[in-house]
Amino acid sequence: MKKPVLILGIGNYLMGDEGIGVQMANLLSKEVFPEEIEILDGGTGGFYLLEYFEQYDHIVIVDATLDEYPTGTIRLIRPKFAADFPNAMSTHDIGLKDLVSALQLLNKMPDVHLFVVSIESIQQQGVELTPEIARIIPELRSKVLELAHRLAETKSEFMLV
Repeated sequence: MKKPVLILGIGNYLMGDEGIGVQMANLLSKEVFPEEIEILDGGTGGFYLLEYFEQYDHIVIVDATLDEYPTGTIRLIRPKFAADFPNAMSTHDIGLKDLVSALQLLNKMPDVHLFVVSIESIQQQGVELTPEIARIIPELRSKVLELAHRLAETKSEFMLV
């Protein structure tokens, strides 16, 4: 039986803003959640995450992206195929796209919600977020939690019927 909701932070913690997903996962891991919601620091992604994608009905991913949007822009994307991911994902782009392609081939793709945060650049060293990205943490946290709780409640309602 699959678990309801996984919040998955993706990124490289040692590369500043590129690690926003991991930073969010670490922040949320200090909080208490209902059993329907779990948190995972997914690091730089890749095929080792395949088992997690197979275990959950819904996955809420948080990741950084290099794109044309202003720094700190938060967008929610509903990717169903590798091509649905933003064109300029960060340093782990190939790993996530390959993972999604593998899940499609195996017919095991869960319901994925991807929060992307636009960053200006990938810093080569450092765990600190830039002021522009640090400023959006409360808004991002709120959006991620609102969605995760809604997905968990929806799953619970179906289980009660």
